[in-house]
Amino acid sequence: MIILGVILLVIGFVTSISILWTIGIVLVVIGLILWIMGAVGHEVGGRRHYY
Repeated sequence: MIILGVILLVIGFVTSISILWTIGIVLVVIGLILWIMGAVGHEVGGRRHYY
């Protein structure tokens, strides 16, 4: 999810499409939150680790 967000950020920046930029930021933030929750030991989506 983080990688997809970064790809959308780059595509949105290069093509000046603001909706891709916005979706990219949202995906990166959600991905980071899920990654941090998985790293500290919380189960994310029924799994003990979020990869």
